[in-house]
Amino acid sequence: MLWMGAVRQIMRINNKLAVFFTFLAVVSMTVACRVNTGHDSNKKEETKAVKKDDEKSEEDVLEELVQNYMNQMTVEEKAAQLFIIPPEDLMKGVEAVAAAGETTQKAISRIPVGGFIYLDKNLNSFEQVKTMLENVQTYSMERSNLPMFLSVDEEGGTVARISGSGKFDVPKIEDMSVIGARGDADEAYETGRTIGAYLQNMGFNVDFAPVADVLTNPENEVVKKRAFGSDPALVISMASAFAKGLEEQGVCPVYKHFPGHGGTSADTHEGYAYVDKTIEELEGLDLMPFQEVINNGAKVIMVAHISLPNVTGNDAPASMSPEIITNLLRTRLQYDGLVVTDALDMGAVTSQYSSAEAAVQTILAGSDLVLMPDNFEEAYQGVLHAVEDGTITQERLDESLERILKVKVSMMQDN
Repeated sequence: MLWMGAVRQIMRINNKLAVFFTFLAVVSMTVACRVNTGHDSNKKEETKAVKKDDEKSEEDVLEELVQNYMNQMTVEEKAAQLFIIPPEDLMKGVEAVAAAGETTQKAISRIPVGGFIYLDKNLNSFEQVKTMLENVQTYSMERSNLPMFLSVDEEGGTVARISGSGKFDVPKIEDMSVIGARGDADEAYETGRTIGAYLQNMGFNVDFAPVADVLTNPENEVVKKRAFGSDPALVISMASAFAKGLEEQGVCPVYKHFPGHGGTSADTHEGYAYVDKTIEELEGLDLMPFQEVINNGAKVIMVAHISLPNVTGNDAPASMSPEIITNLLRTRLQYDGLVVTDALDMGAVTSQYSSAEAAVQTILAGSDLVLMPDNFEEAYQGVLHAVEDGTITQERLDESLERILKVKVSMMQDN
């Protein structure tokens, strides 16, 4: 019978959607049973309707879910999703959040931000972190029926909030420069898999790693130990393998620092840092790893605060530049995934922009996720005001929100 075929199709759809589509099939069956012979044209129309629903691709289903979420959200809720912040930024007067209880629940209910980033001061033991993150996700689902991006900087080696802290019983991870020097992509994969396993067990779903920078300046102290090497082919192989290991454990990798931090000598944490390369020089070296991971379906890329005057014609940080994010990353490299800024509390940003100015400008430049503004409340209100006065159009806000929700809904389906 037709309705049984429909049900068999439905069973192949994600379990979270099965109830909804089963309902459609039952309705179709009921209607079909009510019409007798002599109403063949009605039967054909019903058959077409059921078939149309059954033939929806996973992408169509995802798009429908995302649109349903967006249609139910207020402007305030949409803007909140664009921020990943330390948990302390939602809780005034708290210096170091190491648990998630009523205060966290109320804070998330007030402003349901897109995610939290956790630093050394938040992470003390496996059980403490696991309980804290489980509670945060519960509060987020209660508030918005969406998971939060629970993120951490866990590259291994020099930048490792967990394996480098001495507080957790996890393997000690070497610097990526050491792993890269051995040139074994399988080792990079196993490293990503190891990191992904303990992050996922604790409740993290985003890791701001791997570093996809090509080290071209031997005097570079910012990513010298964090980059896999100076050969773009090696960086492509190692970063891709590391990311695969993370993904297989259910942790979303973030490739950084676009368009390449390997040629700088200054540190954007402290202030202005620039690369004097032309676009052709970047394409022949620094951009190669990013182009490769984009071709292979990268979900998230982090944009740096370095300046590229020979590309943009000015000293604006890449994170604030439409020439870098929209023209280069999105148009020239054809990337349509999530763009997250490097932390906006760095000197390269705070020396030139207020928190509100930085948040608004990076969104206008093409970023989707605003990471760690110096003053979150000011940045959030700045975005709301920009939407209200039309500086950020509703279309532009929805564009970023749609990318964010696609990743989040996919996470829910995978889980």
